[in-house]
Amino acid sequence: MENENEKKHKLVVIVGSVREGRFGPVVGAWVAEQARTHGGFEVDVVDLADVEIPLDLPAASPKFAGDDYPRPAGMAALTSALEGADAFVVVTPEYNHSYPASLKAAIDWHFTQWTAKPVAFVSYGGAAGGRHAVLHLENVLTELHAVTIRDGLAFPNYFTAWEDGRPLDPQAAGHAKTLLDQLAWWAFALRSAREAVPYPA
Repeated sequence: MENENEKKHKLVVIVGSVREGRFGPVVGAWVAEQARTHGGFEVDVVDLADVEIPLDLPAASPKFAGDDYPRPAGMAALTSALEGADAFVVVTPEYNHSYPASLKAAIDWHFTQWTAKPVAFVSYGGAAGGRHAVLHLENVLTELHAVTIRDGLAFPNYFTAWEDGRPLDPQAAGHAKTLLDQLAWWAFALRSAREAVPYPA
């Protein structure tokens, strides 16, 4: 019989960019591969380019509307994936010192789906490697009562730092394992807590 601590966590890897010619799917595929190799996760990749994400939001807050929140039908698969997840990895570029509008809209259409769940970040960009985007995301997701993971992955100058779908840095896989180890720890701790006591949001 499977021990509770050995159960795989449901991990959703979110590809946040929808820009034409984006690099996000390459990074997302590599992150998903690392997570599957890690062994502690059931991995689902959600590409926001495949999701209907309007920028105009209903008047009511998703925090208070709950299951009655009027999301478009094209968002149903995203909502279901977020709801069922134990943990997230957000893959984001850096646009103008922050993260894409597509990612902000996807976050804002939801609330309880993020609550009391861990979120890790993998970013890419120019010299800063997307870290400005991650700093902003940490603030936003903390507001939604998510738990952000300290040890993220950042890929500066990704356009010269990757080849054939893989980072050239030989230490990247080791850094990814550290991120995933921390994410798995928090996924177990927070899932156990949610199952024991409802989160007081």
